[in-house]
Amino acid sequence: MPRSDHPMRLSDLSPNTQKVLKTLIENDYHAYAVGGCVRDRLLGLNPKDFDVVTDATPEQIKACFRNCRLIGRRFRLAHITYGRELIEVATFRGHHSQDSKEGHAKQNTDGQLIRDNIFGSIEEDAARRDFSFNAMYFDARNENILDFADGMHAISHRRIEMIGDIKTRFKEDPVRMLRAARFSVKLNMLIDDEMTHIIQEHAHLLSNIPPARLFEEVSKLMLSGRGVKTFLSLHSLGIFTVLFPALKHFLSDTKGKEYQLIVNMLKNTDERINNEMRITPAFLYASMLWYPMEERAQQLVFDTQISPHDAHNIASAEVIQRQVQRIMIPKRFSIPVREIWSLQKRLTKRYGKRPYQLMSHPRFRAAYDFLLLRGDVEGGELHELGQWWTQFQEADGDQRAQMINALGSGGKHGRQNPRRRRSKAKRT
Repeated sequence: MPRSDHPMRLSDLSPNTQKVLKTLIENDYHAYAVGGCVRDRLLGLNPKDFDVVTDATPEQIKACFRNCRLIGRRFRLAHITYGRELIEVATFRGHHSQDSKEGHAKQNTDGQLIRDNIFGSIEEDAARRDFSFNAMYFDARNENILDFADGMHAISHRRIEMIGDIKTRFKEDPVRMLRAARFSVKLNMLIDDEMTHIIQEHAHLLSNIPPARLFEEVSKLMLSGRGVKTFLSLHSLGIFTVLFPALKHFLSDTKGKEYQLIVNMLKNTDERINNEMRITPAFLYASMLWYPMEERAQQLVFDTQISPHDAHNIASAEVIQRQVQRIMIPKRFSIPVREIWSLQKRLTKRYGKRPYQLMSHPRFRAAYDFLLLRGDVEGGELHELGQWWTQFQEADGDQRAQMINALGSGGKHGRQNPRRRRSKAKRT
């Protein structure tokens, strides 16, 4: 497509992306902006991520830039950094075969590519890309766009179109199923019935993906500002419970508290993201796994007669440990998840100085927000408890003291200090 037939211009690329392209071209390599930045611009969106492809090998790319490091095992990539901006540069990928003499391509028994360092031409690279609208290359030299797989057809018809055989491509890299769901929500595009059926049939292959990679992919999906729509899409495609196996038996009823808690949490998260407010993956995982953890704790109390407190701690550890086998949750998030959970019980104890001490806890705000979510879903005493904490935070010193005293020793969630009761009994 000549520049006269499309709206994209060199100035649509970030200055650092232009710099990378210019440097590679000046070193006699072919280089193009590719993928999302081209697709988004043609859809009338403002590109945020900029990827570059070239015929230079990773080592040749590194030789052109001081601020470059090579990453990746499955496929070697160059990351070129300019302050906070990172430009990813890949070498054109070539076709692979099991009998590759170089031994650079390797598949497992499910057909998944686990090593793929095969380089080729731009035509081969286009054929290796996942969806047709991602095989569009912007030429910085003349501002033409090379559209190898008729990506403009997919864009004009708002359809997710796979390059090549759908089953084979999903088997090669099951994460493509997640990308299909993400693009359909982000770009308001249709996944047709054939692709939907194939995804439902092959969703289990996501269990072969390394947990660390899935953490990054799930973060892109659920923390995009379109979390509710993404959840509904993943659930209808049969993907969500593959990612969160603990929820397999909890989401059959769309009116159930388990389903509603996730939807309400994602609505809240979407609003915060779209209002540029701070969010944390810890809140997401605390909400997703709360009811599986609560059910396991209740089962432990029934089966072993241990205290609810000990059962809660054991169940928290078990549920998170099982989840990280599918999606790696870094400790900087898994520890806050357990703290948010443990504070749910502590928030019911409002006598003496405890309310003041709880408000100074670093996870209090997250735990309070989570309590409100649970209260909205379950209602009753839990909703009343959330309202009490809302009023307590807004009250002044005298009003707070009155609120604590008003609970008395016979209230559901307020009681006298147990030490004081024991001392009185001893004197008697």
